[in-house]
Formats: sequence, structure tokens, C-alpha cells
Amino acid sequence: MPGGWVYIVTNRRAGTLYVGVTSDIARRAWEHREGVVDGFTNRYRLKRLVYVERHNDIRDAIQREKTVKHWPRQWKIDLIKAANPDWNDLYDTLV
Repeated sequence: MPGGWVYIVTNRRAGTLYVGVTSDIARRAWEHREGVVDGFTNRYRLKRLVYVERHNDIRDAIQREKTVKHWPRQWKIDLIKAANPDWNDLYDTLV
């Protein structure tokens, strides 16, 4: 079973948050940046990748995404701040 990534994108520091899961984080982050997929992230212009979490098994990543999606907003902010206190765009670290 291939691995997966849980990630969070936003439009600005402490802005709108989107939690997602993917098997190809570089491709998915590019899709968000370019706005090529219609939906929530495109509508709110969520292009800044602020959190990534690697899992060896995609099933674990999917379960973790479901868990984090149901967390209160503050818990998600705390998760981002612990790993990325300056809310830097992590996209350039992927390539």
C-alpha cells in the first residue's frame, strides 16, 4: 500500500483552513496553487501549504485526515503553529 500525506492549505496566516489527503503532495499542492480544481479551495483561494504530515500507509493518512477535519479550529491552528510557527508556504520545500 502506498504512502500518503495529510496537509493543510490556507489563504493567509490564521485564515480559512482546508485539511486534505493525497498520495502525491507536490502535485496536489501545485493544483491548489494554480486553482485547477473547482471547489472550496479554489473559491476561497487557498494556495498556501502550511502543514504536511507523511504516513507510510495511505489508509492511515485517510484516517488522520478525517480525525483532523473534525477537530476544533484552534487545534488545527495549534498543529500548524507547532510545525510551522511563521505560517511559511511549504510548497518550495517539496520540489
